[in-house]
Amino acid sequence: MQLEIITPEAQVFSGEAEAVQFPGLDGSFQVLNGHAPIISALSKGEVKVDLASAFESTEKVNTKIAIDASNKKVIRISIHGGVVEMLNDKVIVLAE
Repeated sequence: MQLEIITPEAQVFSGEAEAVQFPGLDGSFQVLNGHAPIISALSKGEVKVDLASAFESTEKVNTKIAIDASNKKVIRISIHGGVVEMLNDKVIVLAE
């Protein structure tokens, strides 16, 4: 599924993901490929992304992205709240 994480300042991440875990208002939840359409509010916490392939860092990697030391296919992004929408295997996160 295609994932985009956007803040008011910049696009934090755009790429292909296998699973994404979010900090929801009532607890964490996860979406996978083929998930039913959903819109949900997010609380302060960490978005955990299981990537389709290993994360390749470039010179312009956003400082909000933390790469898992033991598994280069997992990244974590801290947010202060926001909204997520999933529709037709495309996930858009508008985060603070």
